Amino acid sequence: MPATKRFSAYLASRDDKGACRGEVRTDLALDQLPPGDLLVRVAYSSVNYKDALSATGGPGVTRVYPHIPGIDAVGEVAASTSALFAPGDPVIVTGYRLGMDHWGGFAQYIRVPAEWAVPLPPGLSPVECMRHGTAGFTAALAVDAILGRERRRADGPVLVTGATGGVAMVAIALLARLGCPVTAVTRKEGAIRGRLIQLGAQEVLTPGQLEAGDKPLFKERWSGVVDTVGGAGLEHLVKATAAGGVVTTCGMTAGNRFGSSVFPFILRGVSLVGIDSVNQDAAARARIWGRLAGDWRVDLERISTEIGLDGITGCVRELLAGTHVGRTVVRL
Repeated sequence: MPATKRFSAYLASRDDKGACRGEVRTDLALDQLPPGDLLVRVAYSSVNYKDALSATGGPGVTRVYPHIPGIDAVGEVAASTSALFAPGDPVIVTGYRLGMDHWGGFAQYIRVPAEWAVPLPPGLSPVECMRHGTAGFTAALAVDAILGRERRRADGPVLVTGATGGVAMVAIALLARLGCPVTAVTRKEGAIRGRLIQLGAQEVLTPGQLEAGDKPLFKERWSGVVDTVGGAGLEHLVKATAAGGVVTTCGMTAGNRFGSSVFPFILRGVSLVGIDSVNQDAAARARIWGRLAGDWRVDLERISTEIGLDGITGCVRELLAGTHVGRTVVRL
């Protein structure tokens, strides 16, 4: 394939005052892509909060501009110098440095190291894969941690916080699919509550309805927790988790500080598990994607919106304003 072949992408650039803005470009060449073993023709990507930060120059994500965001991509290998994949192989690329300091999935082509890719499992179409994306992969890791640990099968439901975000909505659907009672927590009012019930939540609460305070332990209420918010509220969730329960944490929109007594851990055997979707090895990724294509398969079309490259700027604004709901897939 000619190195000068042109392709379209969403390129974020800084101006001379340091402000960052994104635009659709149609004149980029393959030889501008970073080095890697695989050239992948991207079919779909998805928009995540980290992409919104990268596209607008948010701290701690991307340092060098111009840059193509997009921490997710699914497509077909166009060229390969690796024995792991051949041209025509369908692959998923998420995590590692994709879309952060390595040009990412908001482009018709990416070039990446072969070890970043895993085969697209049979039974999962490219668009279904990106309805999950990193958000769904993270949710599946959290559910896997909750259900896979030795724990008492308490009567209480699994609590999911930040329930209108992509990770939380996929987690609700997965837990309901697997027969777990789910309580969702959201600040948003109105019709979104009905959508969460349709997705599988048995109960929808506001953060103010959760117990808080300085007591070292609360009444055992949750058999597990998928927390996507973080901050001071996480301590309260740990205190209300039943004996043997698992609390997973994967977000920090409410802050990155955590404080707690050791009582929930040594008196109830509660586990606090951090969910890292970035650095999972290929075997772990393949196992989780295989489950999402198999016995954990859920239909996410009803919580997903599909856009082109020209829709990314608007989606980024919604994510940063906290008004975005569900999953947004980018069609390349």
